[in-house]
Amino acid sequence: MVSDVGRPAAAPAQKGPGEPSWSRLQILVVGLCFLINMIDGMDILILSYVAPALSKAWNIAPDRLAILFSAGLAGMAIGGLVVAPLADRFGRRPIILLALALMTSGMVASGFVTNVSQLLAMRVVVGVGIGTVLASMAAIVAEYAPDRHRNFAVGLLQGGYPVGATLTGFAAATAIPHYGWQAVLLAAGVVSATVFPIVYLVLPESVQFLARRRPPGGLERANKILARMSAPQLTSWPDLTGQTPPKFGVRGLFADGRGASTLLLWAATVSSFMTLYFIQSWIPKLAVLSGLGEANSIYAGAILNAGSFLGTFAIGWLSSRYRLQRLVIGFFVPAAVALAVFGSIPMPLVAILSVAFLIGFFLQGGFNGLYPLVASTYPPEARSTGLGCAMGVGRIGAVAGPLIGGALLAANTPLPIVFTVFGVPILVAGACAFFVVTPRLSDSAG
Repeated sequence: MVSDVGRPAAAPAQKGPGEPSWSRLQILVVGLCFLINMIDGMDILILSYVAPALSKAWNIAPDRLAILFSAGLAGMAIGGLVVAPLADRFGRRPIILLALALMTSGMVASGFVTNVSQLLAMRVVVGVGIGTVLASMAAIVAEYAPDRHRNFAVGLLQGGYPVGATLTGFAAATAIPHYGWQAVLLAAGVVSATVFPIVYLVLPESVQFLARRRPPGGLERANKILARMSAPQLTSWPDLTGQTPPKFGVRGLFADGRGASTLLLWAATVSSFMTLYFIQSWIPKLAVLSGLGEANSIYAGAILNAGSFLGTFAIGWLSSRYRLQRLVIGFFVPAAVALAVFGSIPMPLVAILSVAFLIGFFLQGGFNGLYPLVASTYPPEARSTGLGCAMGVGRIGAVAGPLIGGALLAANTPLPIVFTVFGVPILVAGACAFFVVTPRLSDSAG
């Protein structure tokens, strides 16, 4: 929390020397954001689960299906680059609520579309909401988590995404044969709608934002939040006389010597997004090409996301002991090996599913290490902008990955070549992440 603009306040109630406790409010904020991220995983990846039924019903070729995949990712880029930075100016809470409203309306409307163009438009709307909320949630979790556990909390937050995707995969495999793919999309919209009132009633605003912007009644709101965290109260807003004004917007990402790290983070997200979204979008189809039936191919996608959750949890736990830069590259290298094995060696069902699990563990785990790495690079007043821009720029790779993959598959490119092509970007991403400078972590990371 904060007692001054950009300066951490005293920790909440302590368990012991150097062991800050988690208040109920902190647990609630992180848990609620985890739930929202589960909705994100459901809303963005549900298209990959319905893709086989959708392509069969509407006779959609792989290259046109790739455009649908990329439409949601293009929306996420817009959300990350254009909408998410508004949270640094107008507050985390209202921007998160706006994002949820976009996700819900887009998913509900997707259940009633009648052609590819309508579905494409709705995927853009859903993507804008997801791209916005991912950055805003990471910023608010980075503030509310105890300092020592910040990297773990931001990393764990991203675990909601594969959990939601995994549960959705198992549900879709059962529901699509009985109710059809559009009913599944509509059901996802209904689930999103149920979360909105919970977030509206429970999620607090950022105290750091209230301290910087000082809205009417903001001091009282800030003190109510601080009281729930057992943190010191503010008798008045801090005196900013003589302090350098915070640098908002993109210029804040390049201030105080952060320019090189910003560019490295953007390169890392572009490269890793390229491989990650190719795999997540195409894993059911790739599993079919590897010899699995349609139902088992959906399970392959779900198991990949189960590995993703455990990989996310693992890198979050390890981040309190080792530098994130080393962890990210340490996860991406075995991910590239697992990709090569999946695409090059004929395997029975159990082996295919096992390798899919390892791909999810190392690929998603390494990727989700980038979120706390970005959050640690920027001060609070630039954190939403930094996260939004890194993940928004990264969507260039997210859009390109499925498109390139669709083109390669449409050209009947052998799977070993396809997977070799997509193993290279994650190695580049790991190398870029390794050289990012994070002064906030340098004192505590090993």
